[in-house]
Amino acid sequence: MSLSSVSARLTLLALLSASTFYCFYESRRLRKLKLSLQNPNPNRSVSKPKLFFVSQTGTSKALAQRLFDLLAINDLAFDLVDPKDYEPEDLPKETLVLIVASTWEDGKAPASAKFFANWLAESADDFRVGSLLLSNCNFAVFGVGSGAYGATFNSVARDFSKQMRAMGAREVLPVWEGDVDSGDVDEVFDAWSVKVVVFLKRGGVVENGGGEVLVSESDGEDEDSEEEGGDEGSDIVDVEDIAGKAPLRKKTVTVAETNGKLNGKKDMVTPAIRASLEKQGYKIIGSHSGVKICRWTKSQLRGRGGCYKHSFYGIESHRCMEATPSLACANKCVFCWRHHTNPVGKSWQWKMDDPLEIVNSAIDLHTNMIKQMKGVPGVTLERLMEGLSPRHCALSLVGEPIMYPEINTLVDELHRRQISTFLVTNAQFPEKIEMLRPVTQLYVSVDAATKDSLKAIDRPLFGDFWERFIDSLKALREKQQRTVYRLTLVKGWNTEDIDAYSKLFSVGKPDFVEIKGVTYCGTSATSKLTMENVPWHSDVKAFSEALALRSQGEYEVACEHVHSCCVLLAKTDKFKVNGKWFTWIDYEKFHNLVASRKPFSSVDYMAATPSWAVYGAEEGGFDPGQSRYKKERRHKSSTD
Repeated sequence: MSLSSVSARLTLLALLSASTFYCFYESRRLRKLKLSLQNPNPNRSVSKPKLFFVSQTGTSKALAQRLFDLLAINDLAFDLVDPKDYEPEDLPKETLVLIVASTWEDGKAPASAKFFANWLAESADDFRVGSLLLSNCNFAVFGVGSGAYGATFNSVARDFSKQMRAMGAREVLPVWEGDVDSGDVDEVFDAWSVKVVVFLKRGGVVENGGGEVLVSESDGEDEDSEEEGGDEGSDIVDVEDIAGKAPLRKKTVTVAETNGKLNGKKDMVTPAIRASLEKQGYKIIGSHSGVKICRWTKSQLRGRGGCYKHSFYGIESHRCMEATPSLACANKCVFCWRHHTNPVGKSWQWKMDDPLEIVNSAIDLHTNMIKQMKGVPGVTLERLMEGLSPRHCALSLVGEPIMYPEINTLVDELHRRQISTFLVTNAQFPEKIEMLRPVTQLYVSVDAATKDSLKAIDRPLFGDFWERFIDSLKALREKQQRTVYRLTLVKGWNTEDIDAYSKLFSVGKPDFVEIKGVTYCGTSATSKLTMENVPWHSDVKAFSEALALRSQGEYEVACEHVHSCCVLLAKTDKFKVNGKWFTWIDYEKFHNLVASRKPFSSVDYMAATPSWAVYGAEEGGFDPGQSRYKKERRHKSSTD
């Protein structure tokens, strides 16, 4: 026998031995996995598999709970675990781990899972740990994130997968990713959950590579082809069965899969987003617009006072319609009073509704809400009839109205109907500001004065958010009609940057600066704000006076609305004539100027400000023609 033949036989024997050892090793691994799941001996101390949820806003926690219930009803015992209550050093003892992981700011894990995430990252990079630390552990990860963040989308789930594999853990299912902005996260998660249950019940092993089922311990057949047979005797319970919505049966799961995502065109307002917004009182228009009646509209209908726009600019609050042609936004601000229930995006990627239909529907829905005020104490027939004919539209309800590609046509239609326009933009689309036709008053939200504070407060999607912000202010400067900086003061976040704010005045040269205290909207997992972050009106006044002083006479404090905790600065060379303020608007003249199609400026349609609205007036911005109403607040005493 030649030397080469002997060498070949020895190589073959080595390969067969390795293959035999691998099969034995895999058999032991699966047997151990099944023991940990079934644990038939109650007296035997065997740790349950772990189902971790890495959650900030509660989405991942809710999804994990849903999977936990599905596993339980399929007789698969798991512990539902918050990473903050878990010692990562115990991870090598685990035989099976499922993780539902959210990605938070800058692609990082939420604060509650920071220690857990750091331990994984440091251990995976530490050469002393080695690649066998988690060799007894099987795992699968589902990621929850926002696709609008681009490169950092679901980075936590991806990192967890990579790090656990680096330490020898076996990934039994590839990483699946849910996008909260697409509206299909529930559908994708349910499909992944079914695959998890199928794997655990049948002992299948799935390699990490596109979701292809390679091995099934039961009979070696593809799990999807077996499901199509509709065997009624199956003991696998579907997701829908948990709530009793379907009989105990096997459900065929059809998933168009691309790296764990479902194919299909995105709709801006998905059923989940629609349900959430409608619960908050929004009326959804078509596929991407909305309208909602403002509390100040109802207040002035009852003769109980108007909003700050009534005091500053003379709008009739009971004839104002609050709407938006785009529910999507490019920021996730910490003080968002919608609790981030609206979609986000950096560009228009949805189907588009006709602007005329949006206007018609908005007016119809708004007037229907006005009609519901009939019979409410204080509502007179005269004011009710006026309210049924809106004369102002605040395009600031939610989202970023300027994103809507047909915003100019929509604005033109409102003006044609003698409805003034107050449009607010979040200073991330400078090119849209440049192409915008005249509106009655154009706002730019200036939520912070420095790059770092803007990032912390607005949490923008764009990487070049600061450049976009500055370019938006420059674009505002070129507008000839009324322009406004809108400042929202958040105590402890942006109230100390007076000098930095003052420097921004020279960039955009706004006609007005609105300074308003943040409104506390209750507890929310998406925001760290508390009542401690809400400034008093005295705080807003002090900030406003200091800011006016920094302008060296270019701006002065002109008006205030105490109830809204809001103060207005105005340019003195434009709107203070012979010692009298002209911050109000001549709406009829504005519409005539627009109809003339001739160039005009903000001074061409200004009107005198009434004395009761001027800063320092005894009325504090409350219209004396209205009736002040104060609720009696009765608190239980300690003796009750």
